[in-house]
Amino acid sequence: MSDTYTIKPVGVIKRPDNKQNEAPGLIPHAIIEVFPEYAKAIQSVEQNSHLWILTWFHLAKRDTLTVKPSRNNPNLSSFGVFGIRAPVRPNPIGMYLVRLVKVENNLLYVKNIDALDGTPVIDIKPYYENDIVFSPRTPNIKPVYREKLKKLFLRQAIAHHQEECPGLYMGIRMAVLAEEILGHINSPDLNILVEGSPCLADTLQGLTRSRLANPPRFRYSCSASRDTSTWDKKGELLQISALRRISFGDFWELPDTEIMKYSLP
Repeated sequence: MSDTYTIKPVGVIKRPDNKQNEAPGLIPHAIIEVFPEYAKAIQSVEQNSHLWILTWFHLAKRDTLTVKPSRNNPNLSSFGVFGIRAPVRPNPIGMYLVRLVKVENNLLYVKNIDALDGTPVIDIKPYYENDIVFSPRTPNIKPVYREKLKKLFLRQAIAHHQEECPGLYMGIRMAVLAEEILGHINSPDLNILVEGSPCLADTLQGLTRSRLANPPRFRYSCSASRDTSTWDKKGELLQISALRRISFGDFWELPDTEIMKYSLP
């Protein structure tokens, strides 16, 4: 068996306006330019809504085996690079699940990718239904700063709920507060009851990865008059009630006290 292998890029990442990707809450977008010699390989790719994009982190170090997730939380301990999505690794392959917006000739317009402009693309694969794992077990690498946690939850919520609406914004704010008070909201020890709009319930179920069974962690009661979530972690209860509907601007700017109230019964 050979000790070395050759990987030839099939395209490159183009980001015409990096500054836009730095705006609060904006899902990073990019253009993937597929090289002309591989243009036939994207035939019918527009039938897919999502793609796996494999890249080569050409600027990353390749001699690092452990790293701290300092961008999210500098207080966490080190991880081996095979246990975290750090760009530094022996073979610096990046992997992104992107939403395909449109195809123009050999250009793929995609969302949800923050690779640098000029990053080589080494493969493009369609996303299949069998790729999903609804309730995975993962380490809790929670951002230490609230604004970063809000951005993370916003991206996850939109991917699950597929639209932005007042119910989604309120669900994210409730989830952020619950994470700060109770800890990891994906924990199998945390149960949630939602009373309110279907959008609120769908957002919170997506963020918590909670199911109705196996094990039962999620309950829902539709209500047009109230938006409330009740969280139970080993008997420790947290109830959060919305005070008003909120917009995208409210989501980022208003403090908790102006949009919801909570109690620890």
